[in-house]
Amino acid sequence: CEGLQIQLFPESQIFSRFIRASNQVSIVRQKDGVRRMDNAIWWLLLEPSTIGFKPSKYTSFNTRYDKLNVKGSAGYQAYRHSRCVIAAKGFGETEYVNNKPLHYHDLVAKDGAILLGGLCREWINKDTGETALSCSVITLPPHPKLMHIHSKASPLLLPLDMAFVNQWLDESITDPTEFDPLLQPHIPYDLMAIQIDKPSTFNALNNAILIEQDN
Repeated sequence: CEGLQIQLFPESQIFSRFIRASNQVSIVRQKDGVRRMDNAIWWLLLEPSTIGFKPSKYTSFNTRYDKLNVKGSAGYQAYRHSRCVIAAKGFGETEYVNNKPLHYHDLVAKDGAILLGGLCREWINKDTGETALSCSVITLPPHPKLMHIHSKASPLLLPLDMAFVNQWLDESITDPTEFDPLLQPHIPYDLMAIQIDKPSTFNALNNAILIEQDN
């Protein structure tokens, strides 16, 4: 938090080992020139409901890299105006075969934390006046070092370079072409991969394996 230079915090930050899609997660963003941490629904597209908002029927906890520059897509405007960072110790991946889970892995930073590149959107319920904040994680093609863990995609891992993070969060940068190099799979820090029985119980099935950062 100190490294991210946050000036405002939510009343209760969310620190949890396991967060499901559509749950609340703490994100870091910049709004009106102020760096802040806010709690957001981990599902970018929301729909109004009698109690405020609910996740849309369209799956949107992740935003694919190849949709970021497609006009009309869920993340097009957010990629230009409301990028965010999700700080975490690690992330989980599930490999599926024939739509059934084959194995689960936790990938955690060997040292310190990781920064997931994400998008966020603000919503207003026109009937009730209630507001909500939502977010998604940008996903890239699978990284060669992670293919045995998850063969479908890999998350956007931002480098632990505060000058770069400042650019990512800078709301005045509305031309995202300078971020094009990020849209290739890259591992900027050492990760420890642990196969587990399932995310909710987190029982390790083997010893952690080191996945070294890219050069």
